[in-house]
Amino acid sequence: MEEMSPDNIHGVILAVSSSIFIGSSFIIKKKGLKKAGVSGPRAGEGGYGYLYEPWWWAGMITMIVGEIANFAAYAFAPAILVTPLGALSIIFSAVLAHFILQEKLHMFGILGCVLCVVGSTTIVLHAPHEQDIESVKQVWHLATEPGFLAYSAVVLVVVLVLIFYYEPRYGKTHMIVYVGICSLMGSLTVMSVKAVAIAIKLTFSGMNQFKYFHAWIFIIVVTICCLLQINYLNKALDNFNTAVISPVYYVMFTTFTILASMIMFKDWASQSGLQIATQLCGFVTILSGTFLLHKTKDMGNSASLRGATSQSPRETPVFINSASTRSTHSNL
Repeated sequence: MEEMSPDNIHGVILAVSSSIFIGSSFIIKKKGLKKAGVSGPRAGEGGYGYLYEPWWWAGMITMIVGEIANFAAYAFAPAILVTPLGALSIIFSAVLAHFILQEKLHMFGILGCVLCVVGSTTIVLHAPHEQDIESVKQVWHLATEPGFLAYSAVVLVVVLVLIFYYEPRYGKTHMIVYVGICSLMGSLTVMSVKAVAIAIKLTFSGMNQFKYFHAWIFIIVVTICCLLQINYLNKALDNFNTAVISPVYYVMFTTFTILASMIMFKDWASQSGLQIATQLCGFVTILSGTFLLHKTKDMGNSASLRGATSQSPRETPVFINSASTRSTHSNL
């Protein structure tokens, strides 16, 4: 086994730190969202009262610190090493949600989380190595080729349909709407973040990349995508169980990011049959974990409900929230 290089060690330390910060930010932000929902419209109902909550800003700062650490990790270590460590944020977030927010996760829900993490890690660890990039102009050339332009167009169309058609109708009852928007835009964000990280790294090495307009376009894309993700992630956190949002978001985000990377960098050309088969097994594992999470979504809280019937209905929604459940029972 080869000894890890100093750059890879730095990358691992930054990636682990990023997971801790991001995992805690989910919990801190949700505390702010819950406090804001008591005194005004909730974020899921279009309210922005959380902007006045110190807890939400503390969570936001924590997330920004985590994202900066993650950004820096990609500058030191390859994505195949950094990306799997993002799964640590799921475990950290789920444990904190269990003890701080009292959002119970059933034993089979924990198993579902494990399956999601294993499947995502399998895909990432068997993903092909990226080609060496020597200029931001090279990244721009890859991003403007027909394959990735087609992928970007499909992503934008799907996101617009989710925002303008499905979100008003199903956003508060189906978590997949909010998480889908964040995950799809996240895949474009990562491609742009990698371009910016490459530009910064090359600039520090003496080759200024910010004299090219390409670098600034990537920065604009990162800014727009991040703002969109923050808005809909807030809505997801306000309406659904944090312990389930984290793994599902990780699964979808990782899947779309790998797909975008394979299309943009054409890494699929170097894949062997064994590697492709392994990645397919990873996808099946992810689907199994997601299905298990969905089928056991209410089991964690059911035991608590038997002992405390006065629990607020806002504490139980996972994939389908309590409002839709009440309407279903009333129709029956």
